[in-house]
Amino acid sequence: MPRQYFTHVTTWVFDLDNTLYPPRARLFDQIEVRMTRFVMDTLGVDRERAAFLRRDYWTRYGTTLAGLMREHDVDPAPYLIEVHDISLDHLDPDPMLAGHIRNLPGRRIVYTNGSAPYAERVLEARGLSGLFDAVYGVEHAGFRPKPERAAFEAIFARDGVRADAAAMFEDDPRNLRAPHEMGMRTVHVAEDRLAADHIHHHTDDLSAFLAQVI
Repeated sequence: MPRQYFTHVTTWVFDLDNTLYPPRARLFDQIEVRMTRFVMDTLGVDRERAAFLRRDYWTRYGTTLAGLMREHDVDPAPYLIEVHDISLDHLDPDPMLAGHIRNLPGRRIVYTNGSAPYAERVLEARGLSGLFDAVYGVEHAGFRPKPERAAFEAIFARDGVRADAAAMFEDDPRNLRAPHEMGMRTVHVAEDRLAADHIHHHTDDLSAFLAQVI
């Protein structure tokens, strides 16, 4: 049972996309289309080149936005509005997950590489509004993205998170390395299990996992 590994945790940090909703909702399919279109329009390149740059910047910089800012001095505000203007019709409320999150002892926060307004929309669609003490987007980290350690440090300093008394739930394994180095308990939320030193736990069902932790 994982409960014994979380008795010290007083802050619960959750990623948003593909963590607080299942990947089958495929929201990122919509976001990626809008990212590609933004790159096309902003840089004046064709769709194939834009799709390549979107993936390349995500790989090298952590997010497409970070690459656009560093390589092309792109203003992040219009980008965040444009790429997150998507339909949430594929999201359903999850009362069971909501109940488990509500029962977690201590402080509960969301930290996403997306924007905070987008995160709030997703939480509302999932029936999770009002369950978190704070919601942080990439803008709150000075637009530094996960997996940069400086991004985590900025958010945790802002919130007063003690890493050695916190747990991080995240679908992208890259984004668990810095939390692990900082002393957090790390949980990889994904369909496929990845064996890695910086991952303490894996689950393909966040709700069921939290039920075992409480």
